[in-house]
Amino acid sequence: MAKKRTAIVGTGQTFHKSHRPDVNGQELINEAVKRALADADLKMTDIDAIVIGNMDHFEGINYVDCWSVDGSGGTMRPVIKLTTGGTTGSTLGIGGYHMVASGMFEKVLVIGWEKNSESDTTGAITTAFDPVWDRLVFAGAISGLAAEAQAYMARYGITDKDGARVSVRDRKNACNNPHAQLRKEVTVEEVLASPMLADPIHLLDVCPRTDGACAVIMANEDVAEKITATPDWIWATANRHTYSYLGDNNFGRLDSMARASAEIYKKAGIREVRKEIDVIELYQPYSMAGIMWIEDLGLAEHGKGAEYIWSGATDMGGEVPVNPSGGVIACNPIGATGLIRCAEAALQVMGKAEGRQVPDVRLALSTGFGGCFWSDVILHGKDKPDF
Repeated sequence: MAKKRTAIVGTGQTFHKSHRPDVNGQELINEAVKRALADADLKMTDIDAIVIGNMDHFEGINYVDCWSVDGSGGTMRPVIKLTTGGTTGSTLGIGGYHMVASGMFEKVLVIGWEKNSESDTTGAITTAFDPVWDRLVFAGAISGLAAEAQAYMARYGITDKDGARVSVRDRKNACNNPHAQLRKEVTVEEVLASPMLADPIHLLDVCPRTDGACAVIMANEDVAEKITATPDWIWATANRHTYSYLGDNNFGRLDSMARASAEIYKKAGIREVRKEIDVIELYQPYSMAGIMWIEDLGLAEHGKGAEYIWSGATDMGGEVPVNPSGGVIACNPIGATGLIRCAEAALQVMGKAEGRQVPDVRLALSTGFGGCFWSDVILHGKDKPDF
């Protein structure tokens, strides 16, 4: 069966909040589904299959593929569940792409969701690590991210002030995104004055816990342009998992990001990242990652990420805007977060990002991050790929 070129033809999100006691999981999922269908002007009867997932062990609620069908529309349709830790959302996007590109389905609805208000993120993450070698020194997400940041700071001499500049950028961008949970500008001084969680990470350096859902509709080349005049073509996908034990991690570098993005660039023939990529939606759960990880994406030389950030190159109107949506720092329903990055990149390519729109986007990059510092990368394009 020949590979089918595949595009995103519709997206939908909830208005993300810290707590949604007004809805259960099915109802939360259904909000995103209805908005995606309306965006693509499709009905549920047009959908051939569903790919869905969340961080199920966070809430202690399993089998979302089964119990959510009244909300997802999965009754009497193939439903595929994917769960890969923090990268769940981006993995869902990659999985949906392959379901369509393989020729198995013509139109696939991809759904990510999370009710973090009903979970224990730190408790769940701690149990994911080896009980003898890792768990006693890896108390949830914050400590591991702090270790990464400390390694980078020791290597290149940057400070928490540099990280604060990233938070300032993303929180400002979020003010233009009605779906974001946190929509308030901050200053560098306010970030540095916020409580220290794990040196060098301050409270305003990190993402919130969010209830929310996101859905995207993917269609193959036979029907995509009949559904919308501006499809977001998926040019390439890649992911990398680089280690099993914490002690094997190259702290201060996100090797998985470097390797996954290198594969993407090779597939698409991209040689000058800063000139060819127009916008990036980066899964960045804390500010210092916005310095380190753009180096692994090839935007700046190693050790020069902070300088690139301070230059304004990643701001709206800069050389390569990063996180016009406000990114993860403004909103983090974990099972949906990577899919939100995918949806936001699609909106940029389709010219539908409204107040957060970057002009004339032809290529966009979205990423996912999670677990043992692994990475997903998706390349989005305005033009239909010729490969």
